[in-house]
Amino acid sequence: IVRHQAGSRMSQVVVHNGVAYLSGQVAGDASGGVAEQTREILATVDALLAAVGTSKSRLLTATIWLADMGDFATMNQVWDAWIDPANPPARACVEARLAYPQYRVEIMVVAAL
Repeated sequence: IVRHQAGSRMSQVVVHNGVAYLSGQVAGDASGGVAEQTREILATVDALLAAVGTSKSRLLTATIWLADMGDFATMNQVWDAWIDPANPPARACVEARLAYPQYRVEIMVVAAL
């Protein structure tokens, strides 16, 4: 087990047996709407995956939490432009109360190395 960017509460990425598990990602700048937050999160996901030697084309699963399911279509527009259409992961998307009210979306992924 290799932990990357480990803190006292969590690691940003944990790698085990050829699989990278990313923690839930939220926007660093939560002042924008769901589209801006989703774009920022997906850029962070790209960077974290690259740091451990993998990419979005190797995604296995994705879990997306939205503060409001009314944002589903907008989030999906950003997601669809980002995802590798030849290699889409298994995915779940649900509405949930997020840690802070300014967060509109949180995304967690698992990828093969």
